Amino acid sequence: MSNGFLNQAYGARDPASTRDLYDEWAASYETELGENGYATPGRCAAALRAHISDLTAPILDFGCGTGLSGLALRLADFTTIDGVDLSADMLNQARAKALYRNLHQVDAGESLSHPPGTYAAITAIGVIGAGAAPISVFDMLMDGLASGGRFVFSFNDHALKDLENEGKMQSYLDSGAARLVFKEYGDHIPGIDIKSNVYIIEKT
Repeated sequence: MSNGFLNQAYGARDPASTRDLYDEWAASYETELGENGYATPGRCAAALRAHISDLTAPILDFGCGTGLSGLALRLADFTTIDGVDLSADMLNQARAKALYRNLHQVDAGESLSHPPGTYAAITAIGVIGAGAAPISVFDMLMDGLASGGRFVFSFNDHALKDLENEGKMQSYLDSGAARLVFKEYGDHIPGIDIKSNVYIIEKT
């Protein structure tokens, strides 16, 4: 099986290099991840489906890539999904799937433009960690939720090695700013023997 870009995906890089990598990867991204059994989008969508009642409520898919996460959310019966991503080429792949209500390209570090409460849930599926978005986006995404909003995210084995990542989530839980709704360790990309934690936290 091919894993040429996967071999590069977890290296440290600046935002411009990250955008370049994902632009170059866009055409073969789904084939490569499919060959390696990418499981986290389906796990995140199933977890959210079990913990939210209104399947028509808007969801923001942050770091939506080619739309694999949006497809998983659609297959879990969510109907109103917006997506944002750094990579124009990834977004072109997502746009072709006709899964999203709106798609928008963002720059690294750009604040979310919507008022808190616009979305019932924000997802960051396979997004935060080495070679992708820094943990600083965690605060931005939590700021984009109103009380009662759900944040669905994952940390793969590489991200879990950096204690700052789970430490950021724990700081919200310890302060009472959020409560943990769901946490499960399981397959991420079995073909390269990587697992992930899937989480849902609710903003209080």
